[in-house]
Amino acid sequence: MSEIAEGEAILLIDGKGRHFLVKLQRGTQFTYHLGSIPHEELIGSEDGTTVVTSSGHEMKLIRPRLADYILKMPRGAQVVYPKDIGPIISWADIAAGMTVLEAGTGSGALTTALVRTVGPTGRVVTVERREDHQKTARKTINRWFGGIPDNLDMRIGDVEDVIAEIEPERIVLDLPEPWHAVPVAGEHQPGGAVFCAYIPTVPQIQQLVDAFEDSGRFIEVDVFETLHRTWNVSGRSVRPNHQMIGHTGFIITARRCD
Repeated sequence: MSEIAEGEAILLIDGKGRHFLVKLQRGTQFTYHLGSIPHEELIGSEDGTTVVTSSGHEMKLIRPRLADYILKMPRGAQVVYPKDIGPIISWADIAAGMTVLEAGTGSGALTTALVRTVGPTGRVVTVERREDHQKTARKTINRWFGGIPDNLDMRIGDVEDVIAEIEPERIVLDLPEPWHAVPVAGEHQPGGAVFCAYIPTVPQIQQLVDAFEDSGRFIEVDVFETLHRTWNVSGRSVRPNHQMIGHTGFIITARRCD
């Protein structure tokens, strides 16, 4: 791996396991109650090294995983959590080289994961109605990639218009009323394409599934949620932690078919 560079987001972890997401910039320093570290001392370090604060406390320096970044990043709209991003990418069957249409950019967490998944040969078009949300998402994406990637097209508008324009292989919607996009998706998505929605409530599930059935152009409708529970391992004591990330949203997928 290359050395840590100025402008990168890095993760500092102290002796108690507390995580601090820091964007490196010369002339500034990381400060908390157990001391400070000038950013110049971090720039040029190797990933996975130990650094020492001004008060002599050791911290671990590592590049954040995307999951770490999403959990610590600044946000405006509610983010899609890593526990849901993985299943969305798997069940929507998103891969390198695909054209993916996302709507409900929000804070940009899912957008960032989609862009990384499709790679430089793919394309992500993300649509947001609120300019303030898009502004936050731009900051999120820029901080992770060091700029807005060439394979990302960020728009303000209505998703229905974009579906008709680009005829995407994959649609991923984080919208309160995703069923409005079903008729136009049925007309313009290619055969075998996947329509995926992320929604929080049971009434929304019912309306979306009804829309799939009414269109007559979608099959293999799956509805599920994921629950995330961590476990504590200390010697011979192995037990689940008392807290878990429970319901955040339902994931619904369907296949376009004549």
